[in-house]
Amino acid sequence: MRNKPLVIVTRKLPELIETRMMELFNTQLSINDKPLSVAELKEAFANANILVPTVTDNIDKNILEAASDNLKLIANFGNGIDHIDIDHASGKKIIITNTPGVLTEDTADMVMSLLLAVPRKIIEGEKLIRSGNWIGWSPTHMMGRRIWGKRLGIIGMGSIGQAVARRAKGFGLLIHYHNRNRLPEVIEEAHDATYWKDLDQMLPKMDIISINCPSTPETFHLLSKERLSALQSHAYIINTSRGKVIDEDALADKLKDGEIAGAGLDVFEREPAVSKALLSAPNTVLLPHMGSATVEARIEMGEKVIVNIQTFLNGHKPPDRII
Repeated sequence: MRNKPLVIVTRKLPELIETRMMELFNTQLSINDKPLSVAELKEAFANANILVPTVTDNIDKNILEAASDNLKLIANFGNGIDHIDIDHASGKKIIITNTPGVLTEDTADMVMSLLLAVPRKIIEGEKLIRSGNWIGWSPTHMMGRRIWGKRLGIIGMGSIGQAVARRAKGFGLLIHYHNRNRLPEVIEEAHDATYWKDLDQMLPKMDIISINCPSTPETFHLLSKERLSALQSHAYIINTSRGKVIDEDALADKLKDGEIAGAGLDVFEREPAVSKALLSAPNTVLLPHMGSATVEARIEMGEKVIVNIQTFLNGHKPPDRII
């Protein structure tokens, strides 16, 4: 076992996955479940043959330059790979894999949770009960907004966006979407979905916006200050994708000024830091990046990591290879 390639894991994974990795590989697990410092990450890159990072590891050119020639595979624990400098890794002939397809349903559930919680003031009401200050029912107290019959604009109609559409249709929402490519007619018909090629045309007409696109250079601040200004004042924004897709500072200002009705966010532009302006903004539900935080999803992610590593070690192309 000691002569086998060294697999270094940067964060604590589900115990079942860690145990299986110890059985199969020469594995170095994370002792403290906290992000590695730059120095610690460089050390891991210098020593590992296979690295298992997560979204909390910023693997830029500086980190990749610390990698030894023996580092052959980065088996990412997660679907998103925007924290990895793909071009530089490719130049160093490092294979990268991810864990697609296991987060769809859980993330879509989180979208619907936020979509219900924000307009109906669910968190605000729960806090009132716990405060001991509730004095009883009133005809005009805690009035939120009905979601039945509202227009939902989905930005990014991949597997997660389509899973959101399936759920939202059951809640009586009218499905609209913007995507880089239009979906086949059979999929549009299944969701009764209206396609908008031009995002700027769709945004002003929607009551709720759900962001489900990946984080790429093209989607950075896709919802810019200008586009946020185009939203109706009663509109809500839900983001379970990546924080960088929204101009977070502009969003906080719009919420504070009442130009946007509310927001449900599970991701943030500079996470784990959250701006004070956003923390104090009204009508917001802020969650700590927990869209995929189910036992089932995290175990399935780990199982995909194991399969990718084992397939690579057996001399074959990993099934979830990115580059």
